[in-house]
Formats: sequence, C-alpha cells, structure tokens
Amino acid sequence: KPFFVLAPMADVTDVAFREIIAKYGKPDVLWTEFVSADGLAHPKAREKLLIDFKFRKKEHPIVAQIFGANPDTINKAAALVKELGFDGLDINMGCPDRTIEKQGAGAALMKNPKLAQEIIYAAKEGACDLPVSVKTRIGYNKDEMETWLPALLETGLAALTVHARTRKEMSQVPARWERIARAVELAKWTGTLIIGNGDALDMK
Repeated sequence: KPFFVLAPMADVTDVAFREIIAKYGKPDVLWTEFVSADGLAHPKAREKLLIDFKFRKKEHPIVAQIFGANPDTINKAAALVKELGFDGLDINMGCPDRTIEKQGAGAALMKNPKLAQEIIYAAKEGACDLPVSVKTRIGYNKDEMETWLPALLETGLAALTVHARTRKEMSQVPARWERIARAVELAKWTGTLIIGNGDALDMK
C-alpha cells in the first residue's frame, strides 16, 4: 500500500488497450471490461464473448469483471473465470447504463441488497479460491453508503471498489473522496480492501 489499479471501462479496457498500459505504465492490478454473466453461462453466446476475456501473461495480476442479476449464471461465469486463469473476479454493481439496469444488474443492485449478497455468495462458490470483489457507488439517488456498504462487507469480499458518486450523479459532479475515507472506516475490521474510484487524474 498504496497500490494503483486500472479501472474497468466498457469499450475501453480491452486486451489491446491493456497491452499498451502494461508496457508503458503498468498499474499493480489490471481489470477487464465487464462481460455479461448470462452470456458467459450460455454455450453459444460464450463463444462470442470470450474475446473480451483474452489476456496475455504480462498482464498478471488481472481481474475479470462480470455483471448480472442471476446467482446461477453468476456462479457459472465465476467458474469459467477461474478456469481461464484470472487472478480475481469482480462483480459490477455500479454501472448506470439503462440496458444493464433493465436486467436488474449494475447500479440496479443497489436497490436490492439481498440479491446483491446472493450474487456475491454464488460468485465465491463458483470461483473457488479466487478473490471476489465488487465495484459500486455510494448510492443510487442519494448517498446510502452507511447501509449499502455494510451489506456488501458482510459477505467477506476480498476488495470493494467505491466510485465516490451516486448513480444519479453519473460523472457530472466531482467525486467525493471524503466518502472513500468513510468507506475505509466501515471496512476497518472486515479484512476487505477499499479501492477509491473517481477523478483519479494522476498518481500523486
């Protein structure tokens, strides 16, 4: 500590982008783009999606990020991530994209903490000994971190990435890093690492 990671970004952090990052300024951990757990659990859809999980040896340690709202397909996707040789599994619970939320996934899971917990447990079972983490926000329409984060921390996550804005705020306001400090306090005795996200413009 401190350590720095490459944030997962849809349509950005593909294998070509990560290869450049790994060559010229490799962070301590790399993340993939997020991939649909429902798709990964489907034999035919999986064939098209596996290109998103392509990576090279020099990218280790690398974490695969998935999204979904079905514990069963999350479990199967987690087992696949383990099989593919990733160093960790991350579940997206913060994406504000409406097509993702309509599936009950991404930021929509902040409205359903019980399902979020079921998804994490299913992922941990499927991933066996792989570290399982979550990326989320401080709340949906308002700051609900005091209740939302403890619900996630109860599951024994290896790490929790907190984007310091609500879903409603998207990226239209400055990230509130004082809330990341509070997240660290909430996780103090849980063994879960807190990773701050939002407006990280340099490594100073």
